[in-house]
Amino acid sequence: MQVNIPLKIIGLGRYLPKRIVPSSELEAMCGLSAGWVERHNGVRERRWVTDETSSFMSAEAAREALCEAKLRPDQLDLIINASGTGEQAIPDTGVLIQRQLGLGKSGIPAMTIHTTCLSFIMAMDVASNFISSGRYKNILIASADIASCGINPKEPESASLVGDAAAAVIVTRSGNGDTSMIHNAHFKSYGDGAYLTTIMGGGSRFHPRFEGHKAEDDLFHMDGPAVLRMVRGIAHDFLEEFYPGLSEGMVDIDVVVPHQASKVGLMMLKRFGWPENKIIKTIETLGNCVAASIPVTLYQGVRDGHIQRDDKILLVGTGAGLSIGGMVLTF
Repeated sequence: MQVNIPLKIIGLGRYLPKRIVPSSELEAMCGLSAGWVERHNGVRERRWVTDETSSFMSAEAAREALCEAKLRPDQLDLIINASGTGEQAIPDTGVLIQRQLGLGKSGIPAMTIHTTCLSFIMAMDVASNFISSGRYKNILIASADIASCGINPKEPESASLVGDAAAAVIVTRSGNGDTSMIHNAHFKSYGDGAYLTTIMGGGSRFHPRFEGHKAEDDLFHMDGPAVLRMVRGIAHDFLEEFYPGLSEGMVDIDVVVPHQASKVGLMMLKRFGWPENKIIKTIETLGNCVAASIPVTLYQGVRDGHIQRDDKILLVGTGAGLSIGGMVLTF
């Protein structure tokens, strides 16, 4: 559905943990042969945290974004945490980001939008409606994921895929003469795939105090082949509902910024006729960074010069749920 909401990204920021983990380290951990990870997942290295927390990484990315936007932290009207992994159960991670930014006495509202790997796109959609209504002027959206804490060495396909990272944007209403806007946004969820990608623990169903709780309940599980089969079955129709013609080519889109789901997942994009040189990838050096993947890759595209002002960009991906979503915007 075309919405054409005037919204402009006026600041971008990114934070990458200090520790670089080569795939050889994962191969030793999981008992894999040399070169297995890059052949199967396309990941040469990724970042893992040492002493960093999710809110710290978000705040560091936010500071860079605020600097580019020429705004002080206290000029924010809303803070949205758009992450797939929270720092703790309570309080909300958005409040922890606010505190890290030195805004703990500000009263600036803070919240979380959590749709796993699609959290950033969903937060952009929500923020655009807040801005369009006049409710808020300057909104921070921060995505930070620490996936390394939940990897299961018994599942090397996913354990060797994920990385840690954070990215942030500042969005506001486009000014007179600006072409920046959100043209389309579309999301669909299919609960039949709910248990294909899970962390069973961390909630009230498999609480640590309950008898029979297992350590593996708190680790990440993904049935990758089943996820891919399900995505293949829904992707064509989704793209046509979202942006007619997109299932057969890029239409009028200049650049694709996809979720860095996996090597195979990115290869699937070729079936839609999207030229490889128009698709920005960070999976080789960062892996799958959950919700942070899309904004981290957007940041890379802008900083490398592949994305320019007035370019029409497609943000697209899938997430646990099983969910699929996309947004077309003029940067």
